[in-house]
Amino acid sequence: MRSFFVFLTLVYLTSVSFSQENLTLQKAVNIALQKNTTLQKNINTIKSLESNVLASYGSFLPNISANGSWDWNRSEDPGTTFNIGGAVFNTPASNNESRNFSVGVNSQWTLFDGLSNYSALSKSKNDLEAGKLAIERLKQDIVFQTISFYYDVITSQQLLKVSEENLIQNQKNLETIIERNKLGSVTLADVYAQQVQAGNAELDVIKSNNTLAIAKSNLLYYLGLDVMQEFKFTETLTSEENETLNSELTMRYNDISEMVQQALENRPDYKGSMLNLESAYNDITSAKSGHFPRLTNNMGFNTYANQIDNLFDQRTYSIGLTLSVPIFSGFSVSNRVQFAEVTAENAEIDLKDLERTIKQSIQQTFLNLQEAEKGLNVSEKNVKAAEENLKIEQEKYTLGAGKLLDVLVANSTYINAKTTLISAQFAFIRLSEQLKYYLGVLDYKKFE
Repeated sequence: MRSFFVFLTLVYLTSVSFSQENLTLQKAVNIALQKNTTLQKNINTIKSLESNVLASYGSFLPNISANGSWDWNRSEDPGTTFNIGGAVFNTPASNNESRNFSVGVNSQWTLFDGLSNYSALSKSKNDLEAGKLAIERLKQDIVFQTISFYYDVITSQQLLKVSEENLIQNQKNLETIIERNKLGSVTLADVYAQQVQAGNAELDVIKSNNTLAIAKSNLLYYLGLDVMQEFKFTETLTSEENETLNSELTMRYNDISEMVQQALENRPDYKGSMLNLESAYNDITSAKSGHFPRLTNNMGFNTYANQIDNLFDQRTYSIGLTLSVPIFSGFSVSNRVQFAEVTAENAEIDLKDLERTIKQSIQQTFLNLQEAEKGLNVSEKNVKAAEENLKIEQEKYTLGAGKLLDVLVANSTYINAKTTLISAQFAFIRLSEQLKYYLGVLDYKKFE
């Protein structure tokens, strides 16, 4: 066991001797926002959505096309000989050559299409705005996921520190008990009991190391970094985290109905779902436009000449209106309308499901936050009480008035209290961020 303690000391000294890159929460979130492939794809999709809006505006404008042509013809006749009543006649050879030039401009303008162009424009705008809101929500999701993974690392790191301190203390106690046994002041049973306690402390260190390694691997994998790369993480709570621990969040957020209303007003995914529903209604309008007449305007200008100099001497102008009235389309329009209506109904169901999910998430998170706040207060008091009790039992055992078992129990209680406090602290911080996430107010811009 003593060799194990020396080994841990050497490992620690070796690790600190090498400079490691510091990975703060700010930096971790920034990396996640830059490397997340889903976010990059969504940002690229915005370009196509912007193009759809421009194309929708273009449907209100006439289509204009210009044309021009030139052709050249040459015919050669070598002449012929023919006989009429014994008389022979010869036709002379001839060569004919012609050139034709023409230019024209034509346009077609849809004046009425059953409001399909208006609904298409509204849909394209809604889709663009919904796409931007989806990016906002995805950024909030990335921030929250990174915070969760990061706090897993910090929590594991703090618990490892407690385990290492516990091991060091148990190693010291073992050395003291062995010396006192040699002097005959304690029994051999106390030595064996302390050896077991030190062995358990060694096992706790190994488990804590494994937990920390897994937490680091999960974080680095999510960030898109090399899981084998070593990083240095913060050792203490930041001022913002301490402020969160000292704030009475349950007093600030004390009305679930108000929180739900706030979420419905701020959640980008909820606002995006509302826009998706509006787009579904636009599709219904577009589908129904097939039942209405279609009015188009045609205009044209054309000129034709045999010589380029006379190209614009002969001009033709044209203008006209075409009214197309649908009579029977094989039920295809009705099919499109039915499909669009079903899609809209499903969009309404999705919106209601999301609203119920928001309410449930906020309610559960708020209740968990209340429990965590109470547990945090109790844990702080338990640590103080357990620490004081451990000092008393150690002094009693040193004076020969106590039992080693009482010391071991007191030490175990103290370690459990410290472990519980650390877990309670980061659980409270994580839940506070989770509540912001569900409310839709988690600020991602400060990490960009």
